[in-house]
Amino acid sequence: MFAPRSAQVEIGRAARVLLRRYTHDHADELPALVARLAPGSVWPDAGNRLVYEHFRPALIGDAPSATLRETVDQVVERAVLAGARGRCSRLARHRFRARVTRILCAELAARRARPSAKPADLLDVVAHAATGRTRDADLAEVFLSCLFAVAGSVGFLLGWSLYLVGTTVSEPAHPAWVVREALRLWPVAWQFGRTPSREHQLAALTVKPTDEVVVCSYLVHRDPAHWSEPDEFLPGRWASGTGQEAFIPFGWGPHACTGAGVATQVTETLVGLITSAYRLDVAAPSSQPQVSAALAPPWFHLRLDPFSLPEGR
Repeated sequence: MFAPRSAQVEIGRAARVLLRRYTHDHADELPALVARLAPGSVWPDAGNRLVYEHFRPALIGDAPSATLRETVDQVVERAVLAGARGRCSRLARHRFRARVTRILCAELAARRARPSAKPADLLDVVAHAATGRTRDADLAEVFLSCLFAVAGSVGFLLGWSLYLVGTTVSEPAHPAWVVREALRLWPVAWQFGRTPSREHQLAALTVKPTDEVVVCSYLVHRDPAHWSEPDEFLPGRWASGTGQEAFIPFGWGPHACTGAGVATQVTETLVGLITSAYRLDVAAPSSQPQVSAALAPPWFHLRLDPFSLPEGR
């Protein structure tokens, strides 16, 4: 419900440009991050932390204050990681949220007071999208949404991709197919709620602006009318693109996720780096997903064994 629609569009456009530029300029840093996962790591937390560490400068800048960096680091640990919110009492979460909002509001106000030719990070993007009637608290919520999308959603997608490769795939598959099939089978954003702008017919029902329409991408992606063997992880299905009309992991239309392209690109790169250099061994006590606002992978331990180089290499 933030600001006028024009401000939402501008934030989305500027964020997309910034993240694409950052992804391009810092792609050479990913192999070193991947190497730190070996020989073993606990997921999905390892994926969230890896993605956050990579994108931290794009989120809060190269040289944030100690207070800002510590605060955003704590948000990831206490609110983004799977199951993190359940480890604190409601009162503790309320106090923490109030402190985070206060610190972010002060940072946003300071940045808005400084002229900037182009945004250096996502905090700049959000700060300079403000209109005369925008509250700093609303801007802070927009920034936190960006943080959750980057560190949370992209990290979970990476976790799902590696979990599924390690538990089901016997033959190498193209990283792009792996990521898309992971999104189909276990979409991180597993349902979307929308409020109609006007009254209209939806199938046999009349929906009004007072209603909320919920679309469950998890069910759409497993509809046998569009997908053969819908409950199976089959990356090769993406060689032909069959069923893409029933593929909505990032929503649809003007409110679709603005960072969808960056999210898939980074995840495909990471999956490619890992699967080309290591043999994956996944040990999971349960196969049940962790369900909340996001659909996170089950807890699993990922062991990475380097492939041996050919003789003489």
